[in-house]
Order: sequence, then structure tokens, then C-alpha cells
Amino acid sequence: MQKGGKKEMKYVLVTGGVVSGLGKGVTASSIGLLLHACDLRVTFIKIDPYLNTDAGTMSPFEHGEVYVLDDGGEVDLDLGNYERFINIKLTRDNNITTGKIYQSVIDKERRGDYLGSTVQVVPHITDAIQDWIERVAAIPVDGKEGPPDVCVIELGGTIGDIESMPFVEALGQFSYRVGAGNFCLIHVSLVPVLNVVGEPKTKPTQHSVRGLRSLGLTPDILACRSTTELDMNVKEKLSRFCHVPLQNIVSLYDVPNIWHIPSLLRGQKAHEAILKALNLLSVVHKPNLKEWTAMAKLCDMLHEPVRVAMVGKYTDLSDAYLSVLKALLHASVVCKRKLVINWVSASDLEAATAIESPDVNRAAWNSLKAADAVVVPGGFGDRGVEGKILAAKYARENKIPYLGICLGMQIAVIEYARSVLGLKNANSTEFDLNTKNPCVIFMPEGSKTHMGGTMRLGSRRTYFHVTDCKSAQLYGNQSFIDERHRHRYEVNPDMVPQLEEAGLSFTGKDESGQRMEIVELQSHPYFVGVQFHPEFKSRPGKPSALFFGLIAAASGQLDAFLKKSVGAKANGYANGKGVSGIPPHYRYSNVNVNVAVGAFDRMYKTSNGLHV
Repeated sequence: MQKGGKKEMKYVLVTGGVVSGLGKGVTASSIGLLLHACDLRVTFIKIDPYLNTDAGTMSPFEHGEVYVLDDGGEVDLDLGNYERFINIKLTRDNNITTGKIYQSVIDKERRGDYLGSTVQVVPHITDAIQDWIERVAAIPVDGKEGPPDVCVIELGGTIGDIESMPFVEALGQFSYRVGAGNFCLIHVSLVPVLNVVGEPKTKPTQHSVRGLRSLGLTPDILACRSTTELDMNVKEKLSRFCHVPLQNIVSLYDVPNIWHIPSLLRGQKAHEAILKALNLLSVVHKPNLKEWTAMAKLCDMLHEPVRVAMVGKYTDLSDAYLSVLKALLHASVVCKRKLVINWVSASDLEAATAIESPDVNRAAWNSLKAADAVVVPGGFGDRGVEGKILAAKYARENKIPYLGICLGMQIAVIEYARSVLGLKNANSTEFDLNTKNPCVIFMPEGSKTHMGGTMRLGSRRTYFHVTDCKSAQLYGNQSFIDERHRHRYEVNPDMVPQLEEAGLSFTGKDESGQRMEIVELQSHPYFVGVQFHPEFKSRPGKPSALFFGLIAAASGQLDAFLKKSVGAKANGYANGKGVSGIPPHYRYSNVNVNVAVGAFDRMYKTSNGLHV
């Protein structure tokens, strides 16, 4: 790995063919985990060929959720997969967009950096892409010093898309720039099975690889997506027509959950093919996926359900709440419960729907009432807000465990003001600018003219002002925590005394004490609202503290857990350091609490760096 005394960076490029939505992000994440399990330090870069500077202004219907990083970067949801799979912290620069590249080149041109040259796609745009990759790949993302060993690059979209052409050209040049033995290309393609014929068809993949080659890129490995495992005849045909060694044809067939993908790749020796292409086969050990595999198998074996009502605006597209779903899954597995989601469109709960479509309204309410817990995730705009308020009211009055995130916290405050304080017109100025009782207001530092990047974004600190509350105990009795934010409205501090006098407890606040971060109803089994987004830091085997609390409450485990955690402060966990999660001793212990043990406990304590 050394050249002239300097460690050479290794690059793995993941491209997609035939159709979008094949699972390139999960494949790239699984490859990263495999290499990480070989004791290599891994980083990721996601390339999105759209003209937006970032994902911040994009509708969830267009692109799924907006994932937020510690540095405030609003990025593609695949970066969330990367972070979750190998527990790293990426930066906004790990997400490259066409907008970012063109903006940087135009800024250079305006400064005169090109000394009068005619600025063109080749070489200026393509050089800028390559320079960006090389610069960002060297940034450590695992908390250690020095550059990583391998950078996994995922090229968004499908080969042949016109908008990705500059990136394909740049990456073709880049493969020569870094040299043989430092670059491995994995092409993810579809091998469909037509119902009429009943056999896998390789022609789409053949055409995709031919198109890839015509653009200057040659695949080292073919990762073939299919409903069932490909037999040897199909692999031989793909090898023959795509000019890829037979042992480098990997079958990525449908599995019960995505945590099986790394084991699927390892079972077909995909890691050996990658390491061989990168000249690393002789310098690393075999991947250790023992704990990861145990977690995947445990997830499959769970049968006792915990049913969570997801009351939102974008319920027709699950990717809009991907990180929330993952956080609920992480917590459910630790609590040994099978997660079942009841999707409830917030607007279907409203009175207007009851008049226009009574059957739809009745079905929505039945779905809500059948749940063991209620989650109201973040969102923007006034559609469905009254339905979300009704959901919070139902959970509060019926002692159903409730977690409100960002807007979900704000509507819980509005509902309390209306129902308990009797302020019938209480509202957020986001929905009613002239409300006489503004429970939620626009942040003073926010911009009302520019949407992109103007919210309160990224990791911010929350201090606990109440020590004996559920959230503080779940976070290990820390004095403060650091969580990621994405909002431009906040609870009106002028109304806080009135709300607290009526029984609503603002247990967490920012450093000024004026910005409300956590709200709880102490008399409720579990009623918590947070201004931040705890889902972004939840990890497999290490669930977010508040999502763990929700699922534990919904499955009857929370009280026993909290009794055990009372002594955490005396046992040395309240050291003032901000962490996200439950204190290590209590995270997965089995003392009088029916939570997952064994594999998860070993995973947390493992010494080989495989912390997933």
C-alpha cells in the first residue's frame, strides 16, 4: 500500500445499470462494512448528478428523506446507510452534486484562476470532480488520525443518464490517474425474471456493461440483482458476454432484511475479488462478521410484534422517513420485538376527511388506535397538521407511548396549549401568522427569503434541566447531549412558564436556556417531544436512546429498565461528556429487562473496531 513512502488511497466505484432503485446504496454500504471487517479504514463519497447544490430544498417525494450530518450538511439518504453500517461521521463534502462542482468551477473562473482559458466540461469540470474526490477521500471519518485506507464511491443514477456523463468521464480518467491496483469498479445491474418465460434474462445487463465500456469504464465485478439466486449457467453467460471473470459475478438476490447483504457478498467471496483488484489480498485478514450475522438472524427470528403508528405527511413513500424507520428497527431488535408499522396519513384523521371520505377517516383512526406507540416525525407545511395534533391528543389522553420529532414536538406543545390551557386558537406562526397564541415561532436568525441551508442545522448541544426525567435517564444521566437539528421554527420561550405551570416539562434546553429542546409529560408512561432528530445517530446494535425508550415503553420494558438506570450516575456515567445513547452497562443488559443480549453485548464490547 506504499508508494515512495506514501500510503496509496484505494478506490471502489459502485455504478448502476438498467433501472434505478436496485439498491446501489445498500450494496456500497455492505462493501464498506466487508472491508471494514477486514480491519481497513473506510470512507464514502456519494455522487448525485442533479443540479441542486444539496438535498436541502428537495421534496421527499422526489428524493426520499434529507439526511443531516454533524456539520449541518443536508445530503442524500444513502449517506445515512453508510454511517449506520460502519458507525462513521461523514461531512457535507462526502456528497458531491453537479451543482457543487459547477459552482466551484464558476467561482474559480470569476476569480481568474484559469488565467483566461476557455472553461469547458473537459478538462475543467472533470478535473474538479477528480480533485474533489481525492481531497475528500483523505479526510478521516472514524475519529482516528490520518487518511482512510479505502474510499467507496457511489455514482447515483443509471449508466447512460445524460446528467451523469461528466462524472463518468471524470471517473474514467480517475481510474488511470490513480493507477492499476488502486481502483475497482463494481457494476450493479438487473437480471430480471419474466413471468411468461420463467427464466433470468441477461440481455439488459449485457447492454448496460456495453454502455459502460463505451464510456471508458470497465467493470471488475458484476453485482446482479435478482429475485432468486442465479444459477451457474446464467453466471457463465454473463461472464462470457460481459468479459468479467466467472468468480467475479455476484448474485444479489432478495433477502429477508438488508443486514444479510454483507454476508451474501462474503459468501460469494466478493471481498476477495475486491481486495485482489486493490492489491490488498495479502495484507488484510478475513472479514469478521460474526456479530453482524447474529444480528441479522435475530431480526429474522423475532415474532412478538410491537406496532407503531407513523403519523405523517408522506406516508405513501417510506423513504421519506427512512432514518426514523431504521431507528425504530434498531430499538425493536434490541427489545426483541418484531416491528410493525401502521402508516397513518395525518390528513386522513381530520374532520374534513370524516365528512368527505368517512371510510378513509375511520380506517385511519382504527389504524392509529391499533398501535402500541405513536410517532409524529418532522415535516414542513400545513397539510395534515391538524391530524397530527389529533394523534398527539389521542396518545396523551390514552397513555399511549408517544415520540414527537421536530414538528412532532411542536404540535404536541400546540395540542397541550389548546386542550389543557384552553387556548383554542393556539398555533404555530408557520401555519397561522396572525395567531393570538403563538406556541411556535420563527427563529430570529432564520432567513425568510432563502430556503437552502438557512435552517438551524447539524449537531447542537442540549443541556438537561431536569435530572429525574425519562429522557435524561435514557441518555445515561449525562449533563448534556449532542444531537442533529434541522428546523426554522421553535417553541415560543414566552409561553414556556405558562405551559410548565400546567404540567408540561421542558427537560432539555440549549446553552442559552431560551430554546426548548426536549419536552416531556412526567405523568405519562412515555410522552416525549424533541426539537432535534435523534434518528440520524441511531445505529444497528446501538439504538437511539429515545427510540429505545419508545419501543421499551410500548413493549412493557421501560419501567424495569429505568429502575436499573437510576444508579448510573453514581456508577460513573455522568461525566459531563455528551453522548448519544444509553450508558454501556445498561444498554443491553438482561437484568430484569427483556432486552437483547449476547451478540449485541459482544458487538458493543468488541475490540476489532467492528462497531455497527
